[in-house]
Parts: sequence; structure tokens; C-alpha cells
Amino acid sequence: MPFWLDLAAFVIKALVIVAAVGGLAILIARLARSGDGGQDREIAIKSINDRYDAMRDALDAKLLEKKARKALAKARKKEAKTRHGEPAGKRIYVLNFKGDLRATAVKNLGREIDAVLTVARPGDDEVIVRIDSGGGTVTGYDLAAAEIFRLRARQISVTASVDQVAASGGYMMACAADRIVAAPFAVVGSIGVVASVPNLHKLLQKNAIDYEDITAGEFKRTVSVLGEITPAGRDHFQGKLEAIHDAFKAHVAARRPGADVARIANGDTWLASDALALGLVDEIVAGDELLFRARDSARLYEVKWEARKSPLQNLVGGLGAAARKAADVLIARAIGGV
Repeated sequence: MPFWLDLAAFVIKALVIVAAVGGLAILIARLARSGDGGQDREIAIKSINDRYDAMRDALDAKLLEKKARKALAKARKKEAKTRHGEPAGKRIYVLNFKGDLRATAVKNLGREIDAVLTVARPGDDEVIVRIDSGGGTVTGYDLAAAEIFRLRARQISVTASVDQVAASGGYMMACAADRIVAAPFAVVGSIGVVASVPNLHKLLQKNAIDYEDITAGEFKRTVSVLGEITPAGRDHFQGKLEAIHDAFKAHVAARRPGADVARIANGDTWLASDALALGLVDEIVAGDELLFRARDSARLYEVKWEARKSPLQNLVGGLGAAARKAADVLIARAIGGV
């Protein structure tokens, strides 16, 4: 058979296998999704030290000769056996918080902290919370800060690590930690309060449309989207914002005694490299570097509250991997003219 016909036959065979397995995987995935409305969640624990070791071993396999690899592996095995008989050293638990306007990740954070508190040793173990949030609702981020305070109340030291942004509510949350570290160009601060309310009252008036809020209580609704905003209502609403801002400033002042709150609580933001001098952060260091430094002196564990995969979902993942592997083998054979 001519080479190109042989190649075409193998490619077609590969495509048929991928299409068949892929179609089956899609069907099973749809069935899995249709029945997972009450899907359970569980704590997932990953050893960050093991991840570093795996990367190191992969590089050693490429860079070292066989004899050198064997000698190094033997030495490391002996070292690990020696360490095995020693008392357990420091453990650092790493939590990730990706924020949004409603701080929806706070529920997961609470479960992760529950898990850590069942095993963490007061005075010995630590927690690093990696925060990425531009802020949002006062209630949501105050709750996030309260979750972090749970750790500190039990003598578990907490570090807030910011690689990109911890502003407004994100910074309120970070302040609950014992210390704050940030990458040089991370954005921090925004110690202020904002409320944006569109008002369509004049548009309704222009079109001869009446709208009324029927309330009991003078301040039940002071600002409305459709109703008229009166000077008294606006002043009352402004007073509420000022009260929240005062509470925010008090929170920062209590947690960051070295910061000039009167200067930094104007709603502005700063790069972490500038915020260090203002007392907003304690150290300039990226989150990955923070973990890398700690790898030799502590065991690092990433703790995550996540959806438990059903048997069907595990099957789908396995079928997808099998399809990709089969396609790779067939195409490689076709290209090689086998």
C-alpha cells in the first residue's frame, strides 16, 4: 500500500476512535451532571513538598547520568528514613481565596478553616491565605475576616499573601492576618466605602409615571432606584456609609498599628512596593517564593473544599485520557509508516 494511503487509513482510524470515545464521554458527562444537583463536597489535601520533589526528580532524570541519579536517590532515601524517626516538624496549611463582589468563596474558606482547626497545633503550625480580591459587600468580607480570626483565636499564626490585588474588602480580610506579604506590583488599600444607586425618578416624571414607596418607619427606605431621593434621605444614607467607613478604619488601625490610618483611609490604592513604607504590608515577596522558602523547614499542605467527583465523572476523565492516548499512538504510527 502506498505510504500516503497508509497514513490516511491510520488517521481515519484515529479520528473514528476519538469520535466514538468522545461521544460516549459527552453522553456520560451529561448524565452525570443531570443527577448531581445535591453533589457532596469534600476536603482535598495536596502536599506541596511532594510537588516540589516531583519537579526536582523530573529534572534530575534529564540532567544527570544514570549512575549519579542512583547515588542521589540512595542518599535521599537514607535522609528520608532518618527524618521519618524524628518528631513531626512545623506544618503550614495553604488556603486560596479568589474573591468576587459577594465574597461567595467565604463559605468554602470556612470549611477549609474547620478542617485545619481539627489538626493544627497551636503555637507550632501556621496558615497562609493567598488572597486575590478587589473587594465587595461589607457583610461578605467582614465574615471572611471573622473566619481568619478563628485561627488566630486558637494561636494559629496566619499570613495573608497577595500576588495581584487585596483592595477594599480584600484588604479588610487581609488585615485579619498576623502579617501581610505581597508581590511588588500587587495592589492593596482602597480603605473606603462606596454605594452606587441609579435613579430613574426624573425619567418617570418626564413620562408621567408615578412611583411611590409605601413604608412604615422614617428611614425604612431613604434611597430608591425609582423614587425621589430627598436631601434628608441622602444625608441619612451618607451617614450610614460614614459609619461603615469609621468601622473599617478602626479595623485597620487595630490590626496595623504602624500605619497612619488618617493618611491611608482615603479610598486610594497603592502598589505593594510603596505600601510597605505606609505600613499596609509587612514584606515584599511573591506567594510562590514564600512557599519555596518554607519547603525545607516545614511540611506544606494545600487545603481545598471542593466538589467530590462522582464515579461517572471519574469514568469520563478516564475515557478522555484513553481517547487522547489512542489518538496519539495511531497518529504516531501513521506518521512513522508502521
